[in-house]
Amino acid sequence: MGKLIYAAITSLDGYIEDSRGNFDWAAPDEEVFAFVNDLERPIGAYLYGRRMYETMVFWETAQSLPDESAVFRDFTELWQAADKIVFSRTLGTPSSARTRIERTFDPEVVRQMKDTAARDISVGGSELAAQAIKAGLVDELCLLIQPVVVGGGKPSLPADIHASFTLLDVRRFTSGVVYLRYRSGSGA
Repeated sequence: MGKLIYAAITSLDGYIEDSRGNFDWAAPDEEVFAFVNDLERPIGAYLYGRRMYETMVFWETAQSLPDESAVFRDFTELWQAADKIVFSRTLGTPSSARTRIERTFDPEVVRQMKDTAARDISVGGSELAAQAIKAGLVDELCLLIQPVVVGGGKPSLPADIHASFTLLDVRRFTSGVVYLRYRSGSGA
């Protein structure tokens, strides 16, 4: 059985992108990037909404970029090796290997994925993660908090639910980024 993990890079005030849709402030340095890679190693599948998939599909061809760092190449390989399930009513065909499209988010289907998964599953994107959190499917939250306030934008967590979590891990980085890992209090 795999865990469903929601991981996000967020601002101090809780946003994954600012009010202009920018998230360049969230780019991890080498130390944080290497840590993210270690978090990604157990992931066997990524669940994405269309917009997050369209952002992440960059990694399908990232190996062709010259002079990238070892951590960059490592993430590229990890991403390409995992399955991708994109929840979209509008996306026609996937732009990456190991990818399938599901037209609707069905909590029972995701629950069955978890029950039969040999490896953990990651849910990417705050809107899809909100649906999974509301359905009681998310087992862990992993937040990398950037030391920046953006003043508004797309929130990293849903505002219209009440849920409890237990702190499992904290790590501080030289850049001021703080990692927080929580287990769902709902027993998901």
